[in-house]
Amino acid sequence: MVSTRLYVYVLQGQDLLAKDSYVKVQIGKHKSKSRILKNNSNPVWNEEFVFRVHNIDDEELVVSVFQHNDDSGLFGSSGELMGRVRVPVSSIAAEDNHMLPPTWFSLETPKTRKFTNKDCGKILLTISLHGKGHNLSSNHLLYPHSNVSSNESKELEDPCVLSHDVSCSKAPCLDVTEGNHLMKAMVSHLEKIFNKNDQGLKTEDSSELSSTPSDYEDCVEEHPPSHNFEEAIKMMQSRENEGDMPENLQGGILLDQLYQVSPCDLNTFLFAPDSQFRKDLAELQGTKDVQEGPWEWKSGEMTCLTRAVSYMKAATKLVKAVKATEQQTYLKANGQEFAILVTVSTPDVPYGNTFNVQLLYKIIPGPELSSGEDSSHLIISWGIDFHQSTMMRGMIEGGARQGLKESFEQFANLLAQNLKILDSKDASDKDHMLATLQTEQQSDWELASEYFWNFTVVSAGFMILYVIVHILLCEPSKRQGLEFYGLDLPDSFGELISCGILVIQLEQVFNMVGHFVRARLRKGSDHGVKAQGDGWVLTVALVEGVNLASSEMTGLSDPYVVFTCNGKTRTSSVQLQTCDPQWHDILEFDAMEEPPSVLDVEVFDFDGPFDQATSLGHAEINFLKHTSTELADMWVSLEGKLAQSAQSKLNLRSPHRNSTFQKLFALPPEEFLIKDFTCYLKRKMPLQGRLFISARIVGFYANLFGNKTKFFFLWEDIEDIQILPPSLATVGSPLLVIILRKGRGLDARHGAKSQDEEGRLRFYFQSFVSFNDASRTIMALWRTRTLTTYQKEQIAEEQEVQEEMSTAADRGSVPNFEDAKMSKVYNAELPISVKALMEMFDGGKLEHQVMEKSGCHNYVTTPWDLVKPGVCERHLSYRFNRHVSIFGGEVTCTQQKSPLASGEGWIVNEVMSLHDVPFDDHFRVHFRYEIEKSPLAHNACKCAIYIGISWLKSTKFQQRITQNITEKFTHRLKEMIELVEREILFATQQDASV
Repeated sequence: MVSTRLYVYVLQGQDLLAKDSYVKVQIGKHKSKSRILKNNSNPVWNEEFVFRVHNIDDEELVVSVFQHNDDSGLFGSSGELMGRVRVPVSSIAAEDNHMLPPTWFSLETPKTRKFTNKDCGKILLTISLHGKGHNLSSNHLLYPHSNVSSNESKELEDPCVLSHDVSCSKAPCLDVTEGNHLMKAMVSHLEKIFNKNDQGLKTEDSSELSSTPSDYEDCVEEHPPSHNFEEAIKMMQSRENEGDMPENLQGGILLDQLYQVSPCDLNTFLFAPDSQFRKDLAELQGTKDVQEGPWEWKSGEMTCLTRAVSYMKAATKLVKAVKATEQQTYLKANGQEFAILVTVSTPDVPYGNTFNVQLLYKIIPGPELSSGEDSSHLIISWGIDFHQSTMMRGMIEGGARQGLKESFEQFANLLAQNLKILDSKDASDKDHMLATLQTEQQSDWELASEYFWNFTVVSAGFMILYVIVHILLCEPSKRQGLEFYGLDLPDSFGELISCGILVIQLEQVFNMVGHFVRARLRKGSDHGVKAQGDGWVLTVALVEGVNLASSEMTGLSDPYVVFTCNGKTRTSSVQLQTCDPQWHDILEFDAMEEPPSVLDVEVFDFDGPFDQATSLGHAEINFLKHTSTELADMWVSLEGKLAQSAQSKLNLRSPHRNSTFQKLFALPPEEFLIKDFTCYLKRKMPLQGRLFISARIVGFYANLFGNKTKFFFLWEDIEDIQILPPSLATVGSPLLVIILRKGRGLDARHGAKSQDEEGRLRFYFQSFVSFNDASRTIMALWRTRTLTTYQKEQIAEEQEVQEEMSTAADRGSVPNFEDAKMSKVYNAELPISVKALMEMFDGGKLEHQVMEKSGCHNYVTTPWDLVKPGVCERHLSYRFNRHVSIFGGEVTCTQQKSPLASGEGWIVNEVMSLHDVPFDDHFRVHFRYEIEKSPLAHNACKCAIYIGISWLKSTKFQQRITQNITEKFTHRLKEMIELVEREILFATQQDASV
């Protein structure tokens, strides 16, 4: 299913009826909430929300403004509705660039309660569509060819006006789509009337229609079938054709796969005359001179349809290019089941006259899907029919097997690009697979055997059996001491100690049985915990990906992942040049009012901070369909044309709540358990227990005969983690050694095996059920935590160094202009004065209008300050919208201006820092604007703009990022100057007319 992202940017409100307010944004069943602003009837939120839209024509965006009440609601954020705005998503799709610029909407008055019949105020919104199915261009500013009014933004007093205008502008698009379908229907109807059997004409029409690109990449591309072929298939269905499906051929199975398409459509897709799939397959495999004969009735029989196909097979390392002939024959076709036998003869290959290769295509209905859509099961088997005996039979079969395997791998990959593959688990409506890291648990008996198979239960069982055998072998003793009939007391201290040990063991077993029964009776899933703040917390650990597709010629991609939940987004790091990335990123969603129910996952190929982000696949995880155990560690199959062809998957871990874990270590409720492992803590004597890991701590707990051992330390306390190979001392088991920093983790010293010369505690763990899984998870989380801290320290140190260098050079806060190699990207004579153009840098109305219409949100400037004689400085901050940068990152700039030596112009130097984009700490973007009076006219000026990039750190992406930024800003700066020119000339004309 193709979908689009809807970005909603809530800017500010005006003249609201209440001073404490917040905004709720909803589309369909998904909704999100802004932060609460108090004591302000004109609040400024500046918050962005993201939603995935599946049906643009039917979806509606609802933005509601509420008055906040401190004493109501589960999360303390429920309140009174003050007004709302409704915007059809289809109206945004009809806007220029699929984007609605900052627009004031009047709030609809609620029909009930205290705000009835009152002017509820206005809200300023920016809305845009971005994603597949839309040719979104980021190289055009808003309204570049129209006269821009001097108003700050266009205002809609009635929300219905927008809907009315858009419906008119979208009509031509609908007419074009309907016209294409109407034209196809007319051509089909005319062919039936005039019996056009000219095969060449059909081929031309077919190729012309099929060459039209589809707007939806996941949909199956349809090609006009031959009417003679369809009529012949229908005739076979009407005949006696109730025989059983033939058995698979003896050579083996080449392809066994489920597809989300009806059997009849799959049959037409593969075997219809002039099948585009066959053409694409021939091109992929290098097959030439393909000639397809017409489908005909075999020997005049109306129950056996056949045709001949000849072609020239491409040369291989062992065999030259040879001619092959296929005889394709329908053995069964009843509308639901199809069987096609293909006999391939290659007489020009060695011993080619002694055999034929046979292929059997079987198409049968697949399992019933929960969505109600049809599915098909395609099975292709092969065999060799020898006409005569030969000593080379074994060699022929081996060569045929290898050749067919390679050929049908290409066949399967190409088919997967056109049809949606259904996994066998998908047929049972299970959308995601459980990761191999987690042991599968199928039944209560298997769970019980795994749970009770430990030292406590085994030793207790042994003691009970031992005592019972002892009782059977001994004779009844005489009553003595204080004993009486029915009361048998221990006769020695040894018997007393034995009884005590047995009682303790039986108590432990009883508690374990009770715990197991209660756990099985309370099956359920808890997908979030009420955090300390106002909202629900969701934590996702992105571990790795496998078989990710590539959109580059190298076959490798630079993937990063964008997660969306309840309108909030999180972006992972970028992995360089790999199809099997290892991320080990932890991303947190917090302060969400609604419990997280759906997590949207999409993988992109990074090409620069301003690229249009090619999608490598996407998936949707419904938390309500999975238990917390499944969500704790799972593989997610990606959907999409590229992802399905490569069978891409992601490994995600979503920490689940564990109240026992929190109580065990006295942790706050927001602490999540990510994973726990059964292992031994190696001290003087090995101690069996469980190792717990969360986002912040590593803890160990053991309970041996009531003697409890527990401790934990922070990830930040760990200095190093070592893996020691198996040895005799470790009984053939590898060791995981955790070494803490000096002076850290002193509360856990009782669990450490030793303390080295430097005073560092060393903890030894061994005998994990799966050592590789445990060590990989622990190493990944440790590296993630330490790397984040290290990066922050490095950035802070670099910033301090830059500030010291800047101060020492006495050049203000704009560092190292000379270090960036500048290149001229714009040079023009403008029919406006230098003074008028410099209004673009004075922080006034013109500057704010141009920047907002150039895709900059929350644009803020500081006044110009004199930092040294002749040099003034100011600072800027704003956020790019999603059409300028897919990451929508924050931008901070420092500008310095100084007059030219001639006194007839200015030089403006600017250093731009991008934030929240990949590699944002690696570079700075430099601009230099040279504006001087033109000698050609009195009220004219010359404007030249230079751009350069200074690199703080080296990266493989240096050349790519430089090219991406230069190309983006070259076009962007040109259009911005043109927009400034139109604004100034339009204002001048208005003043002249007045």
